[in-house]
Amino acid sequence: MLNIKQKMFCKEYIKDFNATRAAIDAGYSDRTAKQIASQLLTKLDIQAEIEKLKTERVERVEVDADYVVNRLIEIDNMDALDIMTPDMQLKPIHDWPKVWRQYLSGFDLAEMVEGAGKDRVVIGVLKKIKWPDKVKNLELLGRHFGIFKDRLDLNFTANLADRLARARDRSNVDE
Repeated sequence: MLNIKQKMFCKEYIKDFNATRAAIDAGYSDRTAKQIASQLLTKLDIQAEIEKLKTERVERVEVDADYVVNRLIEIDNMDALDIMTPDMQLKPIHDWPKVWRQYLSGFDLAEMVEGAGKDRVVIGVLKKIKWPDKVKNLELLGRHFGIFKDRLDLNFTANLADRLARARDRSNVDE
């Protein structure tokens, strides 16, 4: 059974998975927080409590892997034509699809003027939009589905070690 500090550690830990910060915020000493946090994370009852809290959070906020993958797919399907008129002007924002309003990374407006002072006249408005990084988005999708081979073939290490051992044996025989 967990004591109050341990329960608080678990609640703090799932905020950002920074064990040292969680230990400090749970009331452990700043000086020993890193060591205590490491020890706490090895305890099965602490691990079980953390898993329970994570599961409760997923159920509470209704965010899971399917939710994230679906949002990534929405971003991938964003099309600039959804927010442009046929003459390549931006549509009013209230006419944009929800996905564009939610995931737009930046929007800049700049007036283009001629003249100065009282003779200053606005001749146009420069509109810049920045949408999500679609390459990064595809990378996240690819990693989720295991499309990319980010794994290191550890057999290479074993083969290299065997070769070095055989070479060492041969050099010892020659002496």
